[in-house]
Amino acid sequence: MFGIGLPELTVIALVAVIVFGPDKLPDLAKQAGAMVRKLREFANTARDDLREELGPEYADLELRDLDPRAIVRKHIIEAMEDAGDEAATVQKRERPLREGERPPFDLEAT
Repeated sequence: MFGIGLPELTVIALVAVIVFGPDKLPDLAKQAGAMVRKLREFANTARDDLREELGPEYADLELRDLDPRAIVRKHIIEAMEDAGDEAATVQKRERPLREGERPPFDLEAT
């Protein structure tokens, strides 16, 4: 989720035990869990309110769909796919030159 693997998680747990002590650590974990639950509930409520306000055409709206990075990535990928399709179409239309044949020359292009 956050790019944290088992070794990093172990170091974080060890530092937490040293800083807070083994007596306070269960209470802190309990508070952290409650905070995560509240944040998740807040995000779900915000998503549901957005869906309700926008109407039925946005019933499948997800909050991650509103991330600008995802929007830009989606449009760039679509543009690249369209450009690839156009290049393939142009290649299909062009025929290879026969031996001794000169390539077409465009005076306006040079």
